[in-house]
Order: sequence, then structure tokens, then C-alpha cells
Amino acid sequence: MRLKDKTVLVTAAGQGIGRASALALSAQGAHVIATDVNEEALRGLASEPTAGGSVETHRLDVLDGAAIADLAKRLPQLDGLFNCAGYVHNGSILDCEEKDWDFSFDLNVKAMYRTLRLFLPGMLERATTTGNVSILNMASMASSVKGFPNRFAYGASKAAVIGLTKAIAADFLKQGVRCNCLCPATVDTPSLRERIAASPDPVQAQKDFVARQPMGRLALVDDITPMVVYVLSDESRFVTGQAMLVDGGVTI
Repeated sequence: MRLKDKTVLVTAAGQGIGRASALALSAQGAHVIATDVNEEALRGLASEPTAGGSVETHRLDVLDGAAIADLAKRLPQLDGLFNCAGYVHNGSILDCEEKDWDFSFDLNVKAMYRTLRLFLPGMLERATTTGNVSILNMASMASSVKGFPNRFAYGASKAAVIGLTKAIAADFLKQGVRCNCLCPATVDTPSLRERIAASPDPVQAQKDFVARQPMGRLALVDDITPMVVYVLSDESRFVTGQAMLVDGGVTI
């Protein structure tokens, strides 16, 4: 199995890409530590069938540095970390109040700073034994890669994630730590469905999301999880500092 005997932490594992990734990683033999601020969303995850791996769940608010520090003290050293938590603000700069900007950067960028700062020392120590640990951060095709209408704060924050990722990769390459980020297309998740439902015209919103995908459909979580597994496994041992696009051709 590609992740046998590896311990991987996933944030925002209650639903969507995070949940699907936790299950995909455990199916490849990993011991997955699945976290989310919503404990109810984590219920049942540990009992999902796996193929040799396992899942344990913990409530974690990635906006709470003390909570992250406490969890880091209680967990074993990690072989992998998937920073998946995020928030999509809708609107241009004229629609973005300072509180919207601050929250976007707090959840999309500073939360990663918190988890990395607190878990990286243990990962560096782990790397002295294994020679290879891996970090994956959730970015987006809406970032420094490509601009999209009404994604001002989101695109700016995800561009910051790409910069953060490359900096971590450069700083710790020689110590056996790899760091990449994932840049997916629009993925059909509960979060997306909530945003579509909240739009003035949900039917048109759905059509608009699909229209910008050259393949003519939204991405599914199962289109994304193979890249998650690859980047967190030893098969990607020569890959670091990359923004991994899984976008169905949007940025061709």
C-alpha cells in the first residue's frame, strides 16, 4: 500500500475534499488523523470501511492556535499534513469589507501558518528517520495562477498560499520535508452547493460554474483525491514547491 505505516493529519475533514481525502488516504494504508471544527461532521468517519489504514477524529479549530498546539503535543510525529480548511468570499474589492479580507486570510493562510509552525518541528524530526515527509496545502486555480470575477479576497489569499508553499519547500528541502499545494477547479462539494443555493438565481449560478469548465462538468471529489494521495506518498518524493493544478483544462 502506498501509505502503509504513515501518519497523516487532514484539516477540514468533515465534508467535501477533506473527508474524501481522509478516506482515500486510509484506503492506501495510512493512519489518518481527521480534524474539523464541526464535531458532528466527523461522526461516522472513523467507522467508514478502509483497506488497511485507519481514521481517528479530533475536533480542531484552525483559527485557535492554543488548540492546535495542544493537539500537536498529543499526536505522534506526522509523515504527512494536508491543510484543507478554507473559505470562499464572493465579490470584488468594492464588496470586500476589512472584516471579510481579514477572515479570508485568517482561515485560508494564517491557519496554515499555525498548523505548520506547530507540527513542522515534529515532522522535521520524523524526516531524520524516514528521509521524506510531505505537506500539502489547499490553494486554488483562482490565485496567482488565474484571476476570476468576484474572487478578490479568495484569489489573493490563495496566491499567498502558493507563496507560503514555495517558501516552506525552499527552506526545508535539504531536511527531507517536501511542500506542495493543490490548485483544483470548481469541485462539487457541500460548500459549493451552499453557495449556489444562496445565490439570487441558483439555476443560473450552477450553469455559470459549469460553463467555465472546458470539460463541461464540475470536478468531483474523486477527481481530486488521487492527487492528494500521490503528493502525500513516497511516489512523489522528487516533487516539491509545486502548485499542482487539477482543473479540467481551465488554465490551458
